Amino acid sequence: MEFKVYQKELQLQSKGWIPTFHDVSKEVREIVEASGIKNGTCTVASHHTTCSVMIQECSHDIDSFDLEYLQHDLLDIMRKLIPDFKEEHQYRHPGPIHAAFGRYVNEPGDFTSMNTDGHLRSAFFGRSECITIKDGVLDGGEFAHVYFVDWDQVRARPRQLNITVMGTTGDVEDRKWNNGEVINTGRKYLPEQKQYMPEYDLYLKRD
Repeated sequence: MEFKVYQKELQLQSKGWIPTFHDVSKEVREIVEASGIKNGTCTVASHHTTCSVMIQECSHDIDSFDLEYLQHDLLDIMRKLIPDFKEEHQYRHPGPIHAAFGRYVNEPGDFTSMNTDGHLRSAFFGRSECITIKDGVLDGGEFAHVYFVDWDQVRARPRQLNITVMGTTGDVEDRKWNNGEVINTGRKYLPEQKQYMPEYDLYLKRD
């Protein structure tokens, strides 16, 4: 049984004037298939600090902003929690040293550092997702899609998404734990926690 690591990079183009949601489900499935790995994990990770990876249902309906309805609902919520960066000094970041650093690394202008909303939203959602591979297929559930979300709105630019597939090329043993017995995660009370109390009589001894 061989253990393999297979890596690929996806190149994407974000709009810039609004957060961009890229549905990369097809590409991720194709990479898993090309890897030859039958059982293991697939990690989908952003190369950028203002981007996230999200597994969610496809909403199908698309509005005039080119967003699925569920995506726009999510964006509306995020705008309440972390408002769009629209005014200078709206957030503490970026400070003068960070702005100077941007100029040092040849950013086109100070405006490119006014993406604090993107950084905070990325920190909120995280930058990666790990999906189980079973028998050569991503086990994301019936409706799961993989989205790369670019929260940065200051400019359109190319983005990179990293895919790492790890696992074995062989079969695995039966996956059922305890023969598939349903686990009871409900609270379990000790006998002393279930003792009789006289106060119960009001409810138990009724005519």
